[in-house]
Amino acid sequence: MNAKNPSASSPCMMDQAEDAYAGYIPPEELIVLLNTLAEAERAGVKVVQAMRDEAADDGVRALLEHVRHDEARYCGLVSRMVEQLGGTPSRETGAFYGKVMALDGLEAKLALLNRGQGWVVRKLEEVLPKLRDDTMHAELKEMIDTHNANISACDRVLGA
Repeated sequence: MNAKNPSASSPCMMDQAEDAYAGYIPPEELIVLLNTLAEAERAGVKVVQAMRDEAADDGVRALLEHVRHDEARYCGLVSRMVEQLGGTPSRETGAFYGKVMALDGLEAKLALLNRGQGWVVRKLEEVLPKLRDDTMHAELKEMIDTHNANISACDRVLGA
């Protein structure tokens, strides 16, 4: 305790502070965000599956299968994180699926898919500095990197 300010905390006790006090995202808030991301990833899986079935080009189908695999993997990852935090993982599919499937043509769908993946990247970039858990931070950073690589690959298809 500080003699000048008896309510002051010792800096060596910061690791015992509540997450929000220390600048970290509270677990309840993180659960909501992760469930939103799980719903978006689940929508991505369904969108990419439908797009893959629609694609005539073998190279595009292979790319979309790769993206579908990544979307499914990250849906599972963020759902497991929700469980680790004591929450209940959402089993819903985000509205993104309907928005993409309402479009005509593979090119328009692929462009919207890329915007959706960009949204996921932005949400993750916002939360990374607020994460206390180093393992979760590393896994979500990998998710950002994978989404960025998939966006670049899809951009190449759109540019071709």
